[in-house]
Amino acid sequence: MFIRQLYTGCLSEAAYYIESDGIAAIIDPLRDIEEYLTLAHERNAQIKYIFETHFHADFVSGHLDLAAATGATIVYGPKTVTSYPVHVAKDSEIFSIGKLTVEVLHTPGHTLESSCYLLKDESGKNHAVFTGDTLFVGDVGRPDLAQKENEITMDDLAGMMYDSLQHKLIPLEDEVIVYPAHGAGSSCGKNLGSETFSTIGEQKQTNYALQPQTKEAFIQSVTEGLAAPPLYFPINAKINKEGYESLDALLEKGMQALPVAAFKAKAAADNVIILDTRVSKIFTQGFVPGSISIGLDGRFAEWAGSLLPFDKTLLLVTEPGKERETIIRLARVGFDKIEGYLDGSYPAWLASGEPIDLIIDVEADELAMDMPFDTKILVVDVRKLPEYADGHIKDAVNIPLDSLTDPGSMAGFDDTQNIYVHCAGGYRSVIASSLIKREGFHNIRNVTGGWNQIKELSDKFEIEKDVEVLN
Repeated sequence: MFIRQLYTGCLSEAAYYIESDGIAAIIDPLRDIEEYLTLAHERNAQIKYIFETHFHADFVSGHLDLAAATGATIVYGPKTVTSYPVHVAKDSEIFSIGKLTVEVLHTPGHTLESSCYLLKDESGKNHAVFTGDTLFVGDVGRPDLAQKENEITMDDLAGMMYDSLQHKLIPLEDEVIVYPAHGAGSSCGKNLGSETFSTIGEQKQTNYALQPQTKEAFIQSVTEGLAAPPLYFPINAKINKEGYESLDALLEKGMQALPVAAFKAKAAADNVIILDTRVSKIFTQGFVPGSISIGLDGRFAEWAGSLLPFDKTLLLVTEPGKERETIIRLARVGFDKIEGYLDGSYPAWLASGEPIDLIIDVEADELAMDMPFDTKILVVDVRKLPEYADGHIKDAVNIPLDSLTDPGSMAGFDDTQNIYVHCAGGYRSVIASSLIKREGFHNIRNVTGGWNQIKELSDKFEIEKDVEVLN
């Protein structure tokens, strides 16, 4: 028996490779399938099954491309309806992988078709359960993503989740390994733990959702405190349900090196966005005017999916050699209108004599010195509301980054203000600064180090907390 967790940090996503006697299965593959093909080739194995735990909302799965490349059967759980051929498994159906077997456990709650896959070893003993978004380390999947289906409500799904846990997962032996689809940072749950695997026994002891409680108490505990899901979630779920263009086709379109003149001509169209994926501290020093910065060095795909429209053409400015990686990571969350990148990156644009733009970086102590004397300062804090509530500069305006593209979010700005933007560490504030610049506000200063640096200088700032929000 061979099991490998294939974890992608920027999406907090775990896919799995299972193998026995030269037969392999992949669980919840990402759209870029090369890693799975390479691993199977290295181990001289044939990929026979692709098990999907549900229609993922936070990334586009690689099931279609992987099936086309290997001939493997795509397996979903009961109640699945797709626009392409799959094997819709019955509850308790058994699949063989060499000397191993996999049992389907239908566990609706996160979505209606959500299913876990119980792996049994050569002797038939329960060894591990691949729980998808049903059970995480320290949490369970949010029950609000599929509530529009058949007029089902969030509470209905939470009730189904309770039954799924009580009847399918809690009865498993304590030593059964839990392999979830996500780890900390994922928006598919409220507060996932830092570990990427656990055991049934550990989760019975530590996971709030597995503690003895009534169904009513469970429903309340899993539904309260849910932040709004990222806007791209329903788009990705629809793509996974209906199908998509192959990644190779997307790469062929996107990997077009555009000289400055051609890039400029394409960028002039109304439906085009220039996305700059260079490291944020490099972006602020100079960029193509109108560019949106989302650096590859952070949770790139998640922020791209949350902030960029899917119906517009993307042109890329990347660090040289990062073009392919950028396209793949965008494709993971469903972007398919990528039509080239700036050949030679920003240095080529600069050398051509074309206009440039920049964002002034300042440190927190400079902001502290300016605030008493500059009546036109506007401090914009783009952290999430709970972060802001736990401590912020007095009179700072909180506009969480994921809401900065909402209509009216910048209604309180004017170009006479000196706008200082900060987040926790500096990544989100550069994205925000580029979005604000794009709307025509140019007196922007990015506070490097963000709140982490500001709180170290708390004697120089008036700090407030929002106790009501925290409670």
